[in-house]
Amino acid sequence: MGRLEQRVALVSGAASGIGAAVVTALRAEGAIVVGGDIQEGEGCRYLDVTDPESVTAMVAHCVATHGKLDIVVNVAGIGVSRLIEDVPLEEWKRILDVNLTGTFLLSQAAVGEIRKTKGTIINMASVAGVRATPYNAAYCASKGGVIMLTKSMAIELASAGVRVNAICPASVDTPFLRNFEIPDGADMSLFDRARSPMGKLVDPAEVGATVVFLASDDAATMNGTALVIDGAATA
Repeated sequence: MGRLEQRVALVSGAASGIGAAVVTALRAEGAIVVGGDIQEGEGCRYLDVTDPESVTAMVAHCVATHGKLDIVVNVAGIGVSRLIEDVPLEEWKRILDVNLTGTFLLSQAAVGEIRKTKGTIINMASVAGVRATPYNAAYCASKGGVIMLTKSMAIELASAGVRVNAICPASVDTPFLRNFEIPDGADMSLFDRARSPMGKLVDPAEVGATVVFLASDDAATMNGTALVIDGAATA
């Protein structure tokens, strides 16, 4: 029997990369998983985390179909690498809307159901929210915000038996990373501080395994944590 047998989980950003790995890991531990994404993906329902109506409809679907909601994993995220003087305002707003406001909106829509099950919310932050990376001002700001949102929700919901944690991966081997473009004129030496002494990227399955741990009873007293997975890059 898996650690999450018969628990119902909702995962945003589930169509690919970290989100898809999280879905696989949760299902392997017995969870019933509903995946949502703005992109098409196998077994995914449409979900726009920046749209309050979309997130409310997704939570309602989970409860109507499976009777409850135990786990929410906020994975949906975007990022663009630019020199600070070249960041368009609309791009800044879009990154914060998806990464930070999207995490807030889905958590807010789900929290009533999560209270009923004394469940858990897991947010995907980043080492970029712990220690800054160059040419990623909007992304760093959004992920730093996710960490503090996580901590605030954890304190507020603890007495209701709800746990809220964040995961802060370093560079994960996903299409998101492989398609990331460094801006012209970038000082490549600034990226040295982000390199893992272990000399490897994070595997998406490692992030999925961490989600399973945080969602399980093995992490029953972990609350308000920003758990770093970075091969000692920020040590």
